[in-house]
Amino acid sequence: MTTERPILWTPSPERAEASTMAQFIRWIEQEYGLMFDDYDALWRWSTSDLDSFWRAIWTYFEIGDADDVDEVITDRRMPGAKWFPGVKTNFAEVTLRQARKTPDKPALIVHSETFERQELSWKELERQVASVAKHLSDMGVGQGDRVVAVLPNTETAIIACLATVSLGGIWSLCAPDMGGVAILDRFRQIEPKVLIAQDGYVHNSKRIDRGELIAATAKGLPTLEHLVMLPVIGDLPEGAIAWNTLTGEDVEFSPLPVDFDHPLWVVYSSGTTGNPKPIVHGHGGILLEASKQSLHQDLSDKDRFCWLTSSGWIMWNSQFTALGLGATVALFDAAPNNPDMMALWRFAADEKLSYLGAGAAFYAGCLKAGIRPRDEVDLSALRSLGSTGSPLSDDAYRWIYDAVKPDVWLAPISGGTDLAGAFVGGHPMMPVRMGEMQCRLLGNAVRSFDESGQEINGQVGELVCTEPLPSMPLFFWGDTDGSRLHESYFDTYPGVWRHGDWIEFTDTGGSVIYGRSDATINRRGLRMGSAEIYQAVEGLPEVMDSLVVDLEFLGRDSFMPLFVVPAEGVTLDDALRTKIADAIRAAVSARFVPNEMIEIAEVPRTLSGKKLEVPVKKLLLGGDPDKIVNRDSMANPDSFDTFIAYAKTLNDNMKKEN
Repeated sequence: MTTERPILWTPSPERAEASTMAQFIRWIEQEYGLMFDDYDALWRWSTSDLDSFWRAIWTYFEIGDADDVDEVITDRRMPGAKWFPGVKTNFAEVTLRQARKTPDKPALIVHSETFERQELSWKELERQVASVAKHLSDMGVGQGDRVVAVLPNTETAIIACLATVSLGGIWSLCAPDMGGVAILDRFRQIEPKVLIAQDGYVHNSKRIDRGELIAATAKGLPTLEHLVMLPVIGDLPEGAIAWNTLTGEDVEFSPLPVDFDHPLWVVYSSGTTGNPKPIVHGHGGILLEASKQSLHQDLSDKDRFCWLTSSGWIMWNSQFTALGLGATVALFDAAPNNPDMMALWRFAADEKLSYLGAGAAFYAGCLKAGIRPRDEVDLSALRSLGSTGSPLSDDAYRWIYDAVKPDVWLAPISGGTDLAGAFVGGHPMMPVRMGEMQCRLLGNAVRSFDESGQEINGQVGELVCTEPLPSMPLFFWGDTDGSRLHESYFDTYPGVWRHGDWIEFTDTGGSVIYGRSDATINRRGLRMGSAEIYQAVEGLPEVMDSLVVDLEFLGRDSFMPLFVVPAEGVTLDDALRTKIADAIRAAVSARFVPNEMIEIAEVPRTLSGKKLEVPVKKLLLGGDPDKIVNRDSMANPDSFDTFIAYAKTLNDNMKKEN
């Protein structure tokens, strides 16, 4: 039996009953004549009667005409399930339907260090999308052609994406802070016809010139026919088309109906190890998953929504969830710590945001900085907070309810780029327990398996999904026989999706993520994800950041080094080492006291902020550093040099011992 975690927030009866989830449940009961005793009963129905549930999502959210749907799913297996055969739709058309309802309402608000604040109405957003689509069509972009972009999180990327997919083209986006090799490693695989790019940007008050990178990217794409540029640093390159010449026409918006499973966009695995996987999602699957996800975020057209995200993270794509419901989406293209850690909170107050999301690392940084947003700005409009990217610590849960707002719904989610959605997350009618995500999401048959493939509860196991989801990848680009897709998700438990996270489902129906299962720590038979160790270590005021790996050398006991970034002005001396060890003993177990503690300047991270545990582990086990990690996919590539030096020392010592 797991110990129940303390409740930090409970929705009022009024809020619970007014939620989008409550409205959906009432509709299901009325339309289907079903009654559910509790959420678990509803979830079990949604994951067993896939036909009825996903048909209900399609109908309730008016994604398309319910009469057009003869079959929902054929060949119910993974991989290989086919959804809504014969049905036509278009992601851009569904996303922009709000323009016909409230044309003058703000669709996008843009806060950027590069540009002045901008606001686009729904009418203007649709007009610019139609104009850009017309020009892309004139360039020869049609159904199945790829349009790629290197753009920040501003309206340009949103408009270009919607214009591309309205034609049946396939969209793919990289953030401008990515390295040139990483960008080409992604885009070369999908052979684009058009590249849209911005030649620079301002971040943290610094002008970043990306003109040479864009030129090299264009040169490195042999299939490229057109380069569209938004110059903000230099002049328009010779032969390039100016972005502002694409947005000015008044033409009819007439998106092309495409098959339900027509490719929508290509997103990528992190690319930190090997060649990044080009993951292809479809129009209909993403529309269904986003609509369902909105119930678990309690989103509607009344919201003012913002998620702090790079344009290279899947959370950029998730902004379309709110946009498609008619919410006003606020794009934050700036450093959240400039001039201080209150920057994003001031933005939330100024724009009267009702929903704010960010990576767990952002909240941890706020906690470390000692800020108290509730004492400095008016957050009366803020109703909901989201978090993802890594496990949110108990300390961060406490900080949010103490320093941000006692009456806010905190709803972390956990999912991934792979399915462009979440497996577990929030429920606006349930209490929030410290350190837990509230529920398994509707339609997601997510469970915890032990090594033999048996379902377990109340203990840590592999996060798996036992039934197909419409937003699972259609395929990996270039994976003609499907072998790479199969190896990525289905080779451990045949016919079952293995996601690669450690998860525990609690007796109350909640869940706790413990980090990546392939970065597992196994100390004398006791397995542990890294999240609990980080919580103990980084809960100390003397520690700014940390990284831990478990090295299971053949024929030797495990060796667990802990790498520590001390707080400013602090040194990792014997006294701090003792304090860290005591904290781990108290919070986790004496088994997980590290064999060695090493001071470092930075923890290596991906562009989306995740710690590079697995590449570091492979490096320290003797792997080739040039093959283990693609530095262009790292936020701080120079940080890896410290680990290369440590690996050499470690391996030299091992040779001496032998």
